[in-house]
Amino acid sequence: MSGFEVRADVPGRARGSHGAALRLSHRDEDGARLASLLWEFGPGWRAISSAMVGGGIGPAAWMLNAQVVAGYSRMDPVDHLLELAPPGPGVGMLTAASVDHFTRARDGGAEAVATVGLRVPTWAAAPEGAADPELAPMYLPGTVNIAVAVPVAMSDAALVNAVMTVTEAKTQALLEAGFPCTGTASDAVCVAAPDRASGVFRRPRGTLRRPPLHLGRPHRPRRPHRRPPGRPPMGEP
Repeated sequence: MSGFEVRADVPGRARGSHGAALRLSHRDEDGARLASLLWEFGPGWRAISSAMVGGGIGPAAWMLNAQVVAGYSRMDPVDHLLELAPPGPGVGMLTAASVDHFTRARDGGAEAVATVGLRVPTWAAAPEGAADPELAPMYLPGTVNIAVAVPVAMSDAALVNAVMTVTEAKTQALLEAGFPCTGTASDAVCVAAPDRASGVFRRPRGTLRRPPLHLGRPHRPRRPHRRPPGRPPMGEP
């Protein structure tokens, strides 16, 4: 894997709950020391994702979340990601947020890893005439990338529902932390699951209500945070 210096001194971060290797690495690029997080599932996994590399539903042996400089301007981000990624099918995301400060949580057999930058917080449905959040200062990072691994196989419909649950949980966590937004315009999500016939969830709701709810809890703070000074009340655009 080109350009990576693997950091092996991260206690408790060497391997995920499903036996998948989780590695934090660093590289020097554009005059900065940048971190990348590689989650290697191995063969027999598939994922649903909104990422530039591996977007849609398909096989995924790995997930890469690579940090770039603020104001990233390369016109070939897919080629850039593939230069950093291992061989084989996978999912690749970019972010200007600090990947060194990723968060990780497990619950009910699901495991989630997230990097958070809120330079350009916005609402999914902004009122007409609202200020363009992209005019925010470029030196502040923005993008929320979330990757989730679940221990059971899922049908295509159940994978779509899992993305819905993860996105709803992200919004809930942001509001509970006092940020009046649903995320940023460049957020990405990935949900990976074993690709096997046994235990497939054939429907996204009804009997599947409890497993998808487990996906949401790893993204929520343990307790509501106080609203930061000067921020509008929750839910107020």
